[in-house]
Amino acid sequence: MNKRYKTKFPVARIKKIMRTDDDVGKVAQVTPVLISKALELFMAALIEETCKESRSRMSKKMTTAHLKRTILEVDTFDFLAPLVENLPDPVVTGGPEGGDGSAGSSGAPTKGKGGRGRGGAAARDEPAVKEERIKKEHDYGV
Repeated sequence: MNKRYKTKFPVARIKKIMRTDDDVGKVAQVTPVLISKALELFMAALIEETCKESRSRMSKKMTTAHLKRTILEVDTFDFLAPLVENLPDPVVTGGPEGGDGSAGSSGAPTKGKGGRGRGGAAARDEPAVKEERIKKEHDYGV
């Protein structure tokens, strides 16, 4: 009877990774399945906590800054701190948007419908003209 387990992570790849370690001997058939399930639950918990962090900052996007803050603040994930120490610290802005505490909320142009993209006339202008245009946009709130 061929048992199929519904796992989110590939069991064969987990088994292959386990075999690369010389200290690991034979692996029972159910072991990679259990590791896959444990990995799934761990990732769900990490993402859920990071989502709470990003919502508390009134952010619509989950960023690496939110992930770093979650890892540093939640005791369960403190063992991951060395992995995120090289990530940039969140930049706190006090602008009219309220500042979500994440990097990238500097008011720079963003892509998407309804907003000004990175292309267009401003991107093609000479640096002096571009600087003047930015000043005008800032002064007039355009």
